[in-house]
Amino acid sequence: MLHSLAVISTLFGISSLAAAGSMAFFRNTGGSCPTHYAEWAGTPHAPFSAGPLRIPTMRPPPECRSFTSAAVEKELSRISAQITDPDIRQLFINIMPNTLDTAIAWHYAGGTKDKLDYPYTFVITGDINAQWTRDSTNQLLPLLPYAAADASLNTLIAGLVNMQAEQIAAYPFANAYKPPARSGLVPGENGWAKGDTVHPPFDLRTVFEAKFEIDSLAAFFKLSTAFWRQQQQQDADSLLDMGVWRRAVTIAVELLVQLQAPTFDSEQRLTDATVRFARTANTPTESSFGGGRGNPIRRTGMVRTLFRPSDDSVIFPFLVPANAMLAVELRALADMLDKTGDTTIASRSRRLAEDITRGIYEFGTAEHPKYGHVFAYEVDGYGSRLLMDDANVPSLLALPYLGFVNATDPIYQNTRRMLLSPDNPWYFSNGTSGLLNGIGSPHTGFRKVWPMSVAIQALTSDDQQEIIEAVRVLAASTAGLGLMHESVDIDSANGNSFTRPWFAWCNGVVSELITRVVSEYPGLL
Repeated sequence: MLHSLAVISTLFGISSLAAAGSMAFFRNTGGSCPTHYAEWAGTPHAPFSAGPLRIPTMRPPPECRSFTSAAVEKELSRISAQITDPDIRQLFINIMPNTLDTAIAWHYAGGTKDKLDYPYTFVITGDINAQWTRDSTNQLLPLLPYAAADASLNTLIAGLVNMQAEQIAAYPFANAYKPPARSGLVPGENGWAKGDTVHPPFDLRTVFEAKFEIDSLAAFFKLSTAFWRQQQQQDADSLLDMGVWRRAVTIAVELLVQLQAPTFDSEQRLTDATVRFARTANTPTESSFGGGRGNPIRRTGMVRTLFRPSDDSVIFPFLVPANAMLAVELRALADMLDKTGDTTIASRSRRLAEDITRGIYEFGTAEHPKYGHVFAYEVDGYGSRLLMDDANVPSLLALPYLGFVNATDPIYQNTRRMLLSPDNPWYFSNGTSGLLNGIGSPHTGFRKVWPMSVAIQALTSDDQQEIIEAVRVLAASTAGLGLMHESVDIDSANGNSFTRPWFAWCNGVVSELITRVVSEYPGLL
């Protein structure tokens, strides 16, 4: 159930963060809730776990939570009862329902005979008051299995599918959107966006940021097909606005096909750029090369992008892990479209998936002198290859998690050894076992490991020692605050230097890891 709708509508009126958005919390009418959850997340709250880490209790009081699911609460109790380590148990209790507790900015449940008959849900990523397509998918997808036992949760997730479809149908080039006017929420402002030079142009009233990232469209496909598979088609159709959804899917697939085109035609003339993004900034990763077009590419079958899932610009426009995710989700989309009778777009999606997969294996791999045949992170079709990985998903480390390869795949195993070593320029280690070592990101700079990458390392492993070590170092990485952070400075004492005290996406990924460990390795925690 959603709490305090009238009061939640004040969420986006809170003062802005520098160039990004506002911190948020959900106030109740009695005023007893903290003003901002980001402030709450920065202070440890009693009671504390009985273990050496003394993990605090970081769930907001029940009356202050943005949404409550009886099925999630039941599952939270069931799983936490199987965790004997008191620190890991309290961490799980804090993070598993974090999106529901704090990040459901607006939810309309539908059921009336007006133009809003379908449900809609607007999900913020945490301390930035906008909805990222990728983040919102990853925040709610781990909760989808529990929706079968909770009609309100099922409607909430359907609402996110509808919200994403509406946003993409209107403007498919954005990575983050503002709340719809009918929500009553006052949109936050992105201080950069007003000065961005973007083609096609966007509406500042609806788009928070227009960095084009192909994994955003893959995330929309992923949530849509996962939700549809869990429903009987008749039930899905009663909750999803299939007219808008079909329009969004058609626009997205056609756009992706266009973005297979090379930079130059056979006579070396520039082809249509389709999408451009340029920003005046002192950080190179905030803008795109070539006047916003990106660096040149040749046709490979893959789809070019301007930005990575970190929101940093690519160097070479064929981002291999994002294309791998697209291939997987386009196949799932095609299967769904076959069943809904949309056979033309289904065939187009399937062909595109085949083109991308062929392109990855033909152009997106490299021979490494130490590790052998590996996947590259980015390529351009001219022979240039970038060998690295970024913590943000989709990543090369996450390829089995994304469903592109099995974890035992020889090329993946070679790649994994490279990525989890100093031969990956964005892998950081302080040389001490038991502490946070892993992959970071240019987005946060040197010597900062993202806990998300450690969770993905464990989620793509079947080594019990590696898995339990990952869970333990993650629990120890919260700086005593009991929530997952975006990145942690591995040279700081006890991880006390970090970015973002409230990062709902990572909370979801780590809770997914703990849930898997409890299920597959009973007694390990």
